[in-house]
Amino acid sequence: MDTSTFSERLLWPRLIAAAALILLVVTVSLGVVLGVKTRQQFREIDSSWEAYSGGAEHKGILISSLREHLGFGGIIHNFKNYVLRRDPAYLTETRVQISQTIAVVEEFKQLELSNQERAALATVLGTIRLYQSRLDMVETAIAEGASVEHIDGLVRVDDTAAIGALLTLEQIWNDIQAVSSRRIVSAVDQGQQLILIGFMSVAALSLAALIIAGMIYFLVQHLRGAVSELALELTKRRRLQRSEARLAAAVEQSPATIAITGTDARIQYVNKKFEALSGWSRDEVIGETPSFLQSGRTSNETYTLLRQKLMDGQSWTGVFLNRKKDGSEYWVETTILPLIADNGSIQNFIAVGEDITEKRHARDQVVRAQKLEAVGQLSGGIAHDFNNILTTIIGASHLASLDADEGSDLAGEIEQIDIAAHRAQDLVRELLSFARREPGQPQPVDLSEITDEVTRLLRASMPPTVQSNCDSSGPMVVLGDPTHLHQIVMNLCKNAGEAIGSDEGLISVGFAPVKPPQGLIQRADGWVLLTVRDNGPGMSEDTRTRLFEPFFTTKPMGKGAGLGLAVVYGLVEEMGGLITVDSALGEGTCFSIYLPASSEQALSEGRQRQDMPRGTETIMLVDDDIEISGTFRRLLLRLGYRVEAFTSSVVALERFRKQPDRFDIILSDLMMPELSGEGLITAIRELRPEIPVLFCSGYKPDSIVVPGEQPVVLDKPVDPVDLANGLRQQLENRQTK
Repeated sequence: MDTSTFSERLLWPRLIAAAALILLVVTVSLGVVLGVKTRQQFREIDSSWEAYSGGAEHKGILISSLREHLGFGGIIHNFKNYVLRRDPAYLTETRVQISQTIAVVEEFKQLELSNQERAALATVLGTIRLYQSRLDMVETAIAEGASVEHIDGLVRVDDTAAIGALLTLEQIWNDIQAVSSRRIVSAVDQGQQLILIGFMSVAALSLAALIIAGMIYFLVQHLRGAVSELALELTKRRRLQRSEARLAAAVEQSPATIAITGTDARIQYVNKKFEALSGWSRDEVIGETPSFLQSGRTSNETYTLLRQKLMDGQSWTGVFLNRKKDGSEYWVETTILPLIADNGSIQNFIAVGEDITEKRHARDQVVRAQKLEAVGQLSGGIAHDFNNILTTIIGASHLASLDADEGSDLAGEIEQIDIAAHRAQDLVRELLSFARREPGQPQPVDLSEITDEVTRLLRASMPPTVQSNCDSSGPMVVLGDPTHLHQIVMNLCKNAGEAIGSDEGLISVGFAPVKPPQGLIQRADGWVLLTVRDNGPGMSEDTRTRLFEPFFTTKPMGKGAGLGLAVVYGLVEEMGGLITVDSALGEGTCFSIYLPASSEQALSEGRQRQDMPRGTETIMLVDDDIEISGTFRRLLLRLGYRVEAFTSSVVALERFRKQPDRFDIILSDLMMPELSGEGLITAIRELRPEIPVLFCSGYKPDSIVVPGEQPVVLDKPVDPVDLANGLRQQLENRQTK
């Protein structure tokens, strides 16, 4: 029930009360006047007629004018039309009628008035003045483009009192007219029967009392019904307000982002989760389109399809990569749906989003792990074949070097073949290291030899505008895998060269003994700091913090996989070292690698083992690759051994079973068809448990299960020196037992 309806319900009780009061006053007054002052009746007739034909008639004209100005087509009507339709004509008409109404009121006030009439006129004039004061506010709000609802709430005027005051003026005027008329008619018609009328007035008074009692009873019942309806309406409103409050709280505290836009795509509402996730406050985004969230990763076709489905009344679900206020990005799974009115028109669009950034990161990590696993499987598959080929090349080049004259051209060419084969061997080991299938073999390494070799290779591969140098003062021995050290230095130098690009630049490699930084333990041999520095463009803070992440790269698509520095980080960590980077935009980059140091004595002891010991024992050589088998046989024969070579492990086992005491040691491949190396040695040690075994394999398994003493495994391609030392060590260990 609104205010106007409730006022209408109270109008009739007011009219009944007023009528009862007037009836009572008229009846009592008539009885007293007729009974006591008969002679004054005629004078009253004269005065009543004068009032009727004089001031009362003028008041009626003025009241009619007031009702015309306030009623339909008057000030109230034109004022509301101006608010709703914003037609200047209504504004002009309202101002004219306000002026006319004020003039009528001022003229009315010049007449002889009662206090009630003056109060009613003051109420009417106050309402008119209030409308007059609100005209400028309406005009200003319309100029500013405010909505009708906003203007109406701003300038709404309660004109109920003015209407009631006008009714009061009319009622007073009607009462005066009625009294005057009755008094004239009564005086003329009854004349000499004033006494009888006096007695009849007593009866009228009694009747009036009954009527008033009935009216009061009706009034009470009417008011009770109105109050009951009002209480019911208030209860419904409170229930609706509580429901709306709960709904608003649920939307505001939702764990999903919620945004509501108009059909023009301008934002009308966002909840707290939207503010927290995007970094934009509600005041900053209201009235804007959601385009400020776009990261540029979503195609225009997607937005076109989205708009088309929404305008067709359908919902849309998809994933956006949005941009936060601080420039960072986040993934959000979004459902956008239209809000449709009862008449079928689309009023708003609502977008509900779930932050799936962490889910996407987890999925990407799984994909990256799968890629690494695939690379590992590929590495394991090709390593065995490559290592077999390289074993033949290295062995053949070594045999050829024994026949070439020292210092001859042939000896030089053979040396180049050997260097190339060892470089290919290093590449295979790097591939296996990346796949984490080939652990490093720490040994004393002269870091100066590694850096010299890398800088020589860089001079051949870098553009002439990029210079490289190695700042070293002599040998610097560290404990690490030589292949891994070569890979670390080469990767860092290649990245530096790519960062410099076609510009002029300098790459400097240096090393020196240092005290360990925080996080590294003290060592008896100390630590060595290896630095790779360039004067390239440097990098931003964001790039520097993510530099060692797998698959993170700043290179264009297809120019890099983002694995090089991740591998370097893993290799340094495997050696027990530490790598740091210092860089800023426009100031170049410096990588610092802390490596465990070793002694020159340990390096010299390792190099002394490069001699090839000889022997006269009988060796069973088993390898399914006929080229490797032939190369190993020729090499071992030159070292004085007796060799029986087999390319079939099954045939070799049959041969051993016939003469188990003939052989002093077994030299075998691990990966062979029909019968693997493990199967062969297991069967052989059932016959001779103590026989020494030396495995040569292009791909080392995680574990080898054979009975007896655990065999030594040499990695293919096997260097002839390593093979000779390995055989000799196994044979000597057997003799000492």
